[in-house]
Amino acid sequence: MSFQYLSPRDSPKFKDRYTTKVDESRAFYEKGKRGEVGVIGLPSSKSSISFSLAAEAPVTIRKTLGSFSTYDGDRDHDFSDIVWLDYGDVQTHPTDLQETLHRLNQSVTDMLETEACRRYIILGGDHGISFPSISAFQKKYGRIGVIQWDAHHDLRNLDDGGRTNGTPFRSLLEADVLKGEDLVQVGIRDFSNAKAYADYAKEKGVRFYTMGDVERHGVNAIVLKEIDKLKDKVDMIYLSVDMDVVDQAFAPGCPAVGPGGMTSRELLSSVAVAARHPLVKAMDIVEVDPSKDVRDITSRLAAHVMMRFMYL
Repeated sequence: MSFQYLSPRDSPKFKDRYTTKVDESRAFYEKGKRGEVGVIGLPSSKSSISFSLAAEAPVTIRKTLGSFSTYDGDRDHDFSDIVWLDYGDVQTHPTDLQETLHRLNQSVTDMLETEACRRYIILGGDHGISFPSISAFQKKYGRIGVIQWDAHHDLRNLDDGGRTNGTPFRSLLEADVLKGEDLVQVGIRDFSNAKAYADYAKEKGVRFYTMGDVERHGVNAIVLKEIDKLKDKVDMIYLSVDMDVVDQAFAPGCPAVGPGGMTSRELLSSVAVAARHPLVKAMDIVEVDPSKDVRDITSRLAAHVMMRFMYL
C-alpha cells in the first residue's frame, strides 16, 4: 500500500512549483546555522491592563506567513533566497511575572550571543515585552535609539499596577536603559492618553508625534527626519511596532482598538523606510490578540510588517 495521497504528519497543502511562500524560507536555529533575520517569540500577555491573549500571537503570525509569497511585484524581485532563523518561543512562567521578564530578557540575550543573524524580529506578546527585549539589546550594542509606532505613550506610572503593557518605556527610562532624547513615538492618538503622561514625555525629552502631526507632515517624512537625528547619537536603532497604532478598521484584533489611527499602508510604508537604514537592527511587533481578530486580519498585517523588515 503506497499511501500516495496521504501524509500522516502534514496537513494537505497545494504547491505551485513556481511560488515560494515566506514560511518556506524558515530554518530552525541550531548551532552553526546562519540566516539574514532571527525571529523569536515572547508570548507574554498576563501583564496586560485589559484582558488579552496576545501570548498566542507569535504562533498565529508565523502561520499566516504561509499565505504570502516571497516575490515583491513592485520591485520585481524574488526574496526566496533570504533565510530567516526561527529561535522558537520562550517558555514563560505560569504565575511569576518577574520570572517571566527574566526569562524573556535572558532568551533575547541568548539569541544575540549566537551572532547568527544581522537583524532580529521579536514577536510579542503585549507591549510589556519591549522592556526585557530592549534591555537585552542595550547590553549587547550600547546606546539604543527607539522608534515606537503606538496610539499610546506607554509611560504609565509603576505604582498603580507594577510593570504592565502600559509601562515599558517608563521602565526603560527609569532604569537608564534608554535616554528620553533617544525615544521617538509616532501615531499618538487623541483621547487615548492622560495629560500627565504627555507632560512626562516632554519632561524627559521624548519626541512624540500625534496622528494630527502624521496627517500634516506624513509618517514617512517624520520617520526619516527622526532617524537622521538619531543616527549620530546611538549605536543601533530598534523599531517597536504596537499594532494598535493602526485604525481599528485595519487591525481589529488588538486589545485597545480605536478609530483615527494609521492605515495599513501608512504603517507598512513607514516601517519599510525605517528598516532600510543600516543602524536599524531589530524590531518588535506587539499587541495582536488572535482571539479578538477577524479572519486573522491583524495577524496578516503583522506578517506584512515582518516582510517589510526582512525584505529590504
